[in-house]
Amino acid sequence: MPKLHVNVDHVATVRQARRIAEPDPVEWARLAERAGAHGITCHLRKDRRHIQDADVARLRETVTTLLNLECSLDDEMVAIACASGADEVCLVPENRAEVTTEGGLDVLGESERLKHALPRFRERGIHISLFVDPEDAQLAASAALEAEFVELHTGAYANATGAERERELERLRTSAERAHALGLRVNAGHGLNAANVGPVAALPHVEELNIGHALVARSTFVGVDAAVREMLDCIAGAARVGGRA
Repeated sequence: MPKLHVNVDHVATVRQARRIAEPDPVEWARLAERAGAHGITCHLRKDRRHIQDADVARLRETVTTLLNLECSLDDEMVAIACASGADEVCLVPENRAEVTTEGGLDVLGESERLKHALPRFRERGIHISLFVDPEDAQLAASAALEAEFVELHTGAYANATGAERERELERLRTSAERAHALGLRVNAGHGLNAANVGPVAALPHVEELNIGHALVARSTFVGVDAAVREMLDCIAGAARVGGRA
């Protein structure tokens, strides 16, 4: 069964709307862990629109499961990530004009910068994940760079409906199989919620699901504990049906 890693970025988004101390993403993360989350994810953006440097430090002090830090290939952000003490770093593309991450990292186009960045993480014992679209060329490039994980971008699947969603799900399935055959470990995330997570949770080889906005939104109605437990139940049910329990 895939593990649930909870992204706390949008707790910080609400806090930053007023530039005050609450809601506290670190306390929210602690409650998510207590509810059964297997890991905590945060994205330190260069524009600091939600998570702040101090949040990363406090999360490292507080998180007892696994801390996954998302960041871009910007030199400043790579240096911060290397010094963060995070268990895992997921490298993602960043566009200041975007509302949220719009697509996967162009591993082919960024191969030179990745060749310099990845050894810096390995030296510190940090697991490396590359956030990629479900495309064979990006998977092959990730394997060539000896990345440990790829995180398949599920945004196109989450945004699709009907037959198009089935096509996107098949792309994810094929990519998960291909990544595994290339020696890559597989995570997935972006746009997942209780209504659409099931088919992704049932995909072969997927080890971690990164889910944030849907959980933060749901928690405003039912609380953190219930929101996380509901998602864990969705994942477990889908995994059982798909033979991945």
